[in-house]
Amino acid sequence: MAETKLHKLYIQFLEYLEVERNRSKLTLRNYDHYLRRFVDFCAEQGVTDPKDIELDTVRSYRLFLNRLTDNHALKVITQNYHLIALRSFLKYLAKRDVKALAAEKIELPKTPSRTVEFLEVEDVERLIAATDMEENKIVAARDKAILQFLFSTGLRISELVTLKKDSLNLKKGEFTVRGKGDKLRLVFLSKPATQSLVTYLDMREDNSKALFIRHDEKESVDKQIKSMTKTVAGLTARSVQRIIKKYAKWAGIVKKITPHTLRHSFATDLLTNGADLRAVQELLGHASISTTQIYTHLTNRRLRDIYESFHNSKKR
Repeated sequence: MAETKLHKLYIQFLEYLEVERNRSKLTLRNYDHYLRRFVDFCAEQGVTDPKDIELDTVRSYRLFLNRLTDNHALKVITQNYHLIALRSFLKYLAKRDVKALAAEKIELPKTPSRTVEFLEVEDVERLIAATDMEENKIVAARDKAILQFLFSTGLRISELVTLKKDSLNLKKGEFTVRGKGDKLRLVFLSKPATQSLVTYLDMREDNSKALFIRHDEKESVDKQIKSMTKTVAGLTARSVQRIIKKYAKWAGIVKKITPHTLRHSFATDLLTNGADLRAVQELLGHASISTTQIYTHLTNRRLRDIYESFHNSKKR
């Protein structure tokens, strides 16, 4: 497909995000994915210049997204991500005085309220206890540390797998993590999580800087230690997902559990025990308080107390 004016401008927009806005690699990758889809769609419709983008073009594109299937249909929230990227692109064009459709004319569809899957504390304890069933001692120690680490900190999986051993202060039980939007935030470790991590790290004799690394379950611990070098790579997000899935099965937990489930469980546990919503927002690294508010309907004990105190109180 020949490169169009619209395509060149979209590439320049990505370069602008990278250099002038200092966006993360993940943000750049997502915007590239969303906008390339729009540019390719426009090319197929014969729209190769920004000035030719009209509301009818966007309507057709939204219909295309709604009918797009890749094993399953695109969720409304994913369709919104495409439109948000498009609006950002159009705002960039306006800033450069390139004639195009005004970004404000594109309205986002309403998305259904998010549902949050989380574990009760008892289920988290069962999940962690399931690591005792792992026969490979160093693998068991690592996996126990990972599970307690996630529940203790509420880290995103992308944040966990990039951690280095020297980035943690185990004496203070705290460290700084770089999260979404390249923002730094302070994270705290519980005593059980710290102890599990110390136990795991004491078992390792490798030179890898990664906090959590792969251990071949088919090799003996002695053989693993002998073969370890500073080139040992850290675990991937997919590896951590498999680890959690394994112990959920062993613990007899039926519901689908992901690393993000433990993040939800961390937030829910804090709010259930009376933590301030703003504090939880900071601990999770949410840019907006509205994102944190998805947990409040699950954790508001005060509403239950009011209900039990006042509902049908005369009969009691």
